[in-house]
Amino acid sequence: MLRFSSSPTADMHIGDLRIALFNYITSKQRNEDLIVRIEDTDKQRNIEGKDKEILDILDLFGLRYSQTVYQSESVRFHTAMALQLMHEKKAFSCFCSDEWLDKKRDESKEKQEAYRYDDACANLPAELVIDNMNPFSIRINKPTEEIIIKDHIKGEVTVKPEELESFVIMRQDKTPTYDFACAVDDMLNDISIVIHSEEYMSNTPKQEHIRSSLKYDKKIEYAHLPNLLNADTLSVKWLLEEGFLPEAISNYLISTGNKPPKEIFTLSEALEWFSLENISKSPAGFDIDILRHINSEHLKMLDAKELSRYVGFADEEIGHLARVYLEEVSTTKELKSKIKAIFDSKEIPQEFTEPSALIVKTIKSAPYFEDYNDFKNYTLKESGLKEEDLSKALPYILTGTGDGPDIAEIYKYIKNYIGEIVK
Repeated sequence: MLRFSSSPTADMHIGDLRIALFNYITSKQRNEDLIVRIEDTDKQRNIEGKDKEILDILDLFGLRYSQTVYQSESVRFHTAMALQLMHEKKAFSCFCSDEWLDKKRDESKEKQEAYRYDDACANLPAELVIDNMNPFSIRINKPTEEIIIKDHIKGEVTVKPEELESFVIMRQDKTPTYDFACAVDDMLNDISIVIHSEEYMSNTPKQEHIRSSLKYDKKIEYAHLPNLLNADTLSVKWLLEEGFLPEAISNYLISTGNKPPKEIFTLSEALEWFSLENISKSPAGFDIDILRHINSEHLKMLDAKELSRYVGFADEEIGHLARVYLEEVSTTKELKSKIKAIFDSKEIPQEFTEPSALIVKTIKSAPYFEDYNDFKNYTLKESGLKEEDLSKALPYILTGTGDGPDIAEIYKYIKNYIGEIVK
């Protein structure tokens, strides 16, 4: 079993989507189920509807999963596991106030030492614990042996006992900490491999220690992905709104820091060659220009009718028209603006207003012409204009700009819409 975890406290960032993609691909390659875990225990920071938004994005990108699990629904298990650790003397009540702990941290900072909890409450006599009416958190005993983590990207990582303190597993309000909830949930869901960002590398030994203390002997594999630089505030929703295709975003995120056999590929093709071992150990930078290029190539792969839907039509001819502009634009948003300009009212430059008026009048009364040259010759004859005047004014009338693709090429795909275009 694999899991993609996401918190409903903000928009999904592209780094999160990259982790979801790698989890999905690995689950397919291993023929194991993938679950989505909504980490919603921080009630104050949760944003209503963000959980559904996360699931909608996964669906849009074709990342299928077997079930959705809400972390808050497992709090009773977190509590039971904490009580088990206390019963077995593997955890203890800590009555240290936040103010006291902050004071200790400040003292360590002044001494330029790394702060470690000093186990002030680790060995309190039973009567002091029972009679103490102050609020308390629960801390797990610090480890006594090395923790070895098997990582597909970083290799084998060893954490010495002294590198961990007796950390909190249940807060004073008796809600689980992130590490405790994740460690227990991964046990409950029988997770075989955890794929997430390297920023969680410091959390992994804590979670390993929690499971070991609970006598959970299944060895979980790990893959801590190097960060995607310059992408911390870049949301998936924004990329979609800007006109990037899900297929192109997936292509880019899978290939970044990886060794794909070709530049442009689909998610299903990635299943054939993707390997966690091939991911670079160094962080990769996000480059929107590369994404634009990849997006443009995926747009070119769409059939004409499907492409037309991205610009508000369901017409093969408009799809072919849109394809003409793919050398100029790289997103559906930009493409839509080009097609919209053709059908909108036009602003004609002052120097072309007179010939434009004659051309518009001529076109409105003209018969249908299949061939552009027949259309042009008829317009020249009926308007009495010189060919030079027609060639300068006509692009503004038909496309809204004087600088664009060859008007003869454009005419092939708009000839059935001339009545709507020329107003």
